[in-house]
Amino acid sequence: MASQKPIIGGHVSTAGGVWNAITNAKRIGEDAIQFFGASPQMWVARGPKEDEAKRFREAYRASGITAAYLHAAYLVNLASSNDIFYLKSVKSLVDHMRIAEALGINGLIFHVGSSKGMSREAALAQEVEGMKRVLDEVPGTVQLLMENTAGGGEKIGATVEEMAHLFKAVNSPRVKVCFDTAHAFEAGLITEYTPENVSKLVDAWDAAIGLENLTVIHANDSMTEAESHHDRHQNIGEGHIGLKGFRALAGEKRLHDKFWLLEVPGFEDAGPDEKNVKLLKSCFV
Repeated sequence: MASQKPIIGGHVSTAGGVWNAITNAKRIGEDAIQFFGASPQMWVARGPKEDEAKRFREAYRASGITAAYLHAAYLVNLASSNDIFYLKSVKSLVDHMRIAEALGINGLIFHVGSSKGMSREAALAQEVEGMKRVLDEVPGTVQLLMENTAGGGEKIGATVEEMAHLFKAVNSPRVKVCFDTAHAFEAGLITEYTPENVSKLVDAWDAAIGLENLTVIHANDSMTEAESHHDRHQNIGEGHIGLKGFRALAGEKRLHDKFWLLEVPGFEDAGPDEKNVKLLKSCFV
């Protein structure tokens, strides 16, 4: 059943120790979190030591925070035509999934990548193979979430149809979808967030994958215009989606049981902050 007050949170820093993600989230009023399990700009991902993982799990259980997700490294591209990059991408996702398992959190969100240098058909097939390998390497309960992209160039995952193809081909109950509001706008998947357009888009996701499999919403305003294909996030109400657009999203009750996670620059350029959390929450009033 859809909640009347969706669970809202955002990306937080783990500087000083992974358990600080909890402290930082509570400080700005978040009820769900996302963080990096390792540097997003490096292939190597060192897992937490057992005492570090235990300290995080204890803080997480005591916090009242409802959900927690890792975000994968930005280098990951399962559709890469370079065999070395493909294998590194698989290993990076495996390492991050193991970190998520050790921390006892919900899942790992990743960008599906770009098919440059390959046919679309071959790239999609390789993407599916890679996801299956990751899931086979890391059994357990942690979910692997595909995030839609801003499109442009040869990026994969800018349409509902392409995301649905990957979802169905992998065919695992552990595969879910993360819907990014800015990416969808920048890709032209939705060019204006109005109640009618939001309803049609939610209908499309429901028909394609089943709404129960769209579990996370990356709630980001867009610094660039619709169909720009440029991935640039902006604070809530400060971009081209605007507060009116987020109110239209908030008015779609079928999205109320999702985890809404902010990935915005922050009003002091320090990432998601209390003001953005309050602005997003205000859209549901």
